[in-house]
Amino acid sequence: MEERLKSIFAAFQGEKNELISLLQEVQEEFGYLPVEAMKEVARFLRLPESKVFGVATFYARFHLEPRGRHILRQCCGTACHVRGAQRIADKIMDVLKVEAGRTTKDLQFTYEQVACIGACGLAPVMTIDETTYGKLTPDKTQEILEGYVREGEGGSA
Repeated sequence: MEERLKSIFAAFQGEKNELISLLQEVQEEFGYLPVEAMKEVARFLRLPESKVFGVATFYARFHLEPRGRHILRQCCGTACHVRGAQRIADKIMDVLKVEAGRTTKDLQFTYEQVACIGACGLAPVMTIDETTYGKLTPDKTQEILEGYVREGEGGSA
């Protein structure tokens, strides 16, 4: 980790106003913000660790835990809710063995429930990475997820 951080720090001047940009670069390198990396950022910028942790926890774009290879966002807005979002959530949690807001143990999926995806006409809906899946049923959801799981094992989706 130390060498990777040195490489990142080399592009910065060590000024306090570089904090957010520096955290973005660290997250890009590691996929999240490891605690040790944030402590090193604080030392490099001569800031209290509490300031670095405060910024990292304030902005939703920063993640303090490893993220999955695929980001699954499930809509829980009104249109999706009335069309069975809970059944879809139950199926996602059953197939992936993960709770909302968490990442699977194999780091293949991070499962997030969101207020709106903006595809109400397709309710219930979810996205995996940049692909939108709509008019979901529990069976259709399972098929989609199993396709990604097979892909991860060397098969095709």
